[in-house]
Amino acid sequence: MRKLKLQMQISLDGFVAGPNGEMDWMVTDWSADLNQYVGRIVADIDTIVLGRKLAEGFIPYWAGVAADPTHAEHEGGRIFTDTPKVVFTHSMEQSPWANTTLAKGGIGDEVRQLKQQAGGSIYACGGARFVSSLVRHNLIDEYFLLVNPSAIGAGMPIFKEAGGQRPLQLVEAVPFACGIVAMHYRPK
Repeated sequence: MRKLKLQMQISLDGFVAGPNGEMDWMVTDWSADLNQYVGRIVADIDTIVLGRKLAEGFIPYWAGVAADPTHAEHEGGRIFTDTPKVVFTHSMEQSPWANTTLAKGGIGDEVRQLKQQAGGSIYACGGARFVSSLVRHNLIDEYFLLVNPSAIGAGMPIFKEAGGQRPLQLVEAVPFACGIVAMHYRPK
């Protein structure tokens, strides 16, 4: 069975965005050691799943990065552009993006079907609502939470609607030069 990996930036106090979706608290100037770490996370992925709202910015952004060979994140842009994507939506009828299919069914059933298929790992990207659904349905096999050195006081959590406790086992904690600490967990 394929693994579903979540890599997401999170504040020290457990939020993935501010109350209105603000992300100005995130460290965006990643150090080389963090870029290498994330490169290892995505090395075996062959599918990306994401929600529609994030897809609208994520897919065009990385396509632009992939098209610019001088961009510092060019290789990451190529990975995110070339990897097949599944966008979860109830409002779109057709995908406007290359290499992207739409999933219109229930997130639990759709992701379980993807996990049953042959292939590499599946990489989850999303906002708080999409990721909360993945957590609630017990679909995530590997959590890579990039804890930023910021407490924002209020915002959008991903575990609030988990439907009870989520016991996790720490695999590793890795600090990086830019101040982010990667916390790698697996469900117990």
